[in-house]
Amino acid sequence: MNAPAPHDILEQHLIDPEICIRCNTCEETCPVDAITHDSRNYVVDAAICNACGACVPPCPTGAIDNWRRVVKIEAYSVTEQLTWDVLPEQQPLPDVVAAETSVEPGIKAAPAPLGLCSTIPPTTADVPLVNLFAQKAPLTATVVGNFRVTDIAAESDTHHIVLDFGSMPFPVLEGQSIGILPPGVDAAGRPHFARQFSIASPRDGERPGYNNLALTVKRVTVDHDGKPVRGAGSHYLCDLKKGDPVQVIGPFGAIFLMPNDPSAHLIMICTGTGSAPMRAMTERRRRLLGHSVGDGGDGRLMLFFGARTQAELPYFGPLTSLPRNFIDTNLAFSRTPGQPKRYVQDLMRDRGSDVARLLAIEKTHVYVCGLKGMEEGVSLALSDISRQYGLDWSTLHPRMCEQGRYHVETY
Repeated sequence: MNAPAPHDILEQHLIDPEICIRCNTCEETCPVDAITHDSRNYVVDAAICNACGACVPPCPTGAIDNWRRVVKIEAYSVTEQLTWDVLPEQQPLPDVVAAETSVEPGIKAAPAPLGLCSTIPPTTADVPLVNLFAQKAPLTATVVGNFRVTDIAAESDTHHIVLDFGSMPFPVLEGQSIGILPPGVDAAGRPHFARQFSIASPRDGERPGYNNLALTVKRVTVDHDGKPVRGAGSHYLCDLKKGDPVQVIGPFGAIFLMPNDPSAHLIMICTGTGSAPMRAMTERRRRLLGHSVGDGGDGRLMLFFGARTQAELPYFGPLTSLPRNFIDTNLAFSRTPGQPKRYVQDLMRDRGSDVARLLAIEKTHVYVCGLKGMEEGVSLALSDISRQYGLDWSTLHPRMCEQGRYHVETY
């Protein structure tokens, strides 16, 4: 058998199905649409991937940063990768030396396409710990609270769930997430993969000084196309009782983080359970600075929060009780009977002069979290506001991304 020529060797980019938490970050980031997924796995199409590395920095778990040397014509197909439960080991190549590899992973790493979002954390953010516990060795937490945070009559059944880790350290930062392993198996008889949930409490816990954290979980009853579905992770969590054990992996996330600078301004834009990281950041700032935020030189908090109705807005009561000089809260409801539809981008335009004033400041950070469909509307609103008030969004936006000041986390 003749040895493959150097140009016939491919350093194939693969995603580890054991570590991947199916957050969709890689697929959204890939500039050439080489990443796809089914109901189980995320995979990379070797025929499209150019090894640019744009998907590597945003991945919260490192699952995306895996490579195998293969003979190009024998590259793992998308169909084959979709069946994997574990990543295959590196197989020996006949009469091939390392120098013959045509693509070296990592050396061509490129930033995400301009106009998407930051691929680096804020410069003042603390260094997060990630992947302390994996699917093969999860940490057991105990439910110490499970409270519905939407009106009992609302269609949206959203819960605030508090997990305690006992004596085992589980350090987290605002903006990070964890993975929950639902018990049982899926329709194919395989164990459920981890479901990702953003942490809704600050780094010192839902209850300060205790080794716990909170999640904001909506019971999923329909998919993105409106078809009935039973979300395995969300139903499991929403049905938990106090004292129940929960298998946890993570924490995840090294980019969507809060700046430590108390003079930094935060524009937070969210819908539904996208409020979880915003709640964590808001509570962190409240505990550190009290209600003095917004007075003098302290950084401002400006929140745009959307839901279909007031009854379906998580944390409506506690949120509206926060003083205006602490957080500038703007609520949008798109399905209030007898009222015109209002979305977060509408409120942003209403407050355009205030938004523009913050955007013009180098210490302003923007966070967007919620359903994928909100991204375009938010971006267009920021562009319109910038143009109206003398800012150039086409240059400001990429600069904020490059400086770790524009973060998007949608699903």
